[in-house]
Amino acid sequence: MRKDAGMTDVNANTIAALRAEIAEKPDGVLEALAERHQTTMKTVFSALPEGQATPVPASRFEDLWADLATWGDVTFIVHTRDGVFETKAPVPPGSHGRGYFNIHGDSPLGGHIRADRCDSIWFVDRPFFGRRSCSLVFINTDGEAMFKVFVGRDAQRELNPQQIARFEALRASLA
Repeated sequence: MRKDAGMTDVNANTIAALRAEIAEKPDGVLEALAERHQTTMKTVFSALPEGQATPVPASRFEDLWADLATWGDVTFIVHTRDGVFETKAPVPPGSHGRGYFNIHGDSPLGGHIRADRCDSIWFVDRPFFGRRSCSLVFINTDGEAMFKVFVGRDAQRELNPQQIARFEALRASLA
């Protein structure tokens, strides 16, 4: 367990160290940063520069999911210490049943989410390897990423302009 899992107050030294490293390398892998500082993704998000990570309450889970289901192809990522799994597909619709938020439909993406373990959802808009990257990161009650949904890219690796507009509008309406 990370030292700040479940805590509401995080050591100011940890935040300061995170901010210093982010200032030095603003487009690094956030999971690696969390691991180096033995902290959670939620803490890393709170250390990002103003405007790069905007939280919304987990109570908006279904509303956000329903909106994402209308975006078209996105990149869905599950990133653990043991691997990074990516699927480029539309987010299918979902509904609650038998203790899970069940995702189903005509998409390669399917499964069952413990939505009750979602603590917050973060709109993340930051550089990643020299390019703008926009995602919604669903954070669990341990402060770690459950999964991420990234704005899609075209063949030239440019962000989908319609999805950027949706991302920005949704963030503005919920922040």
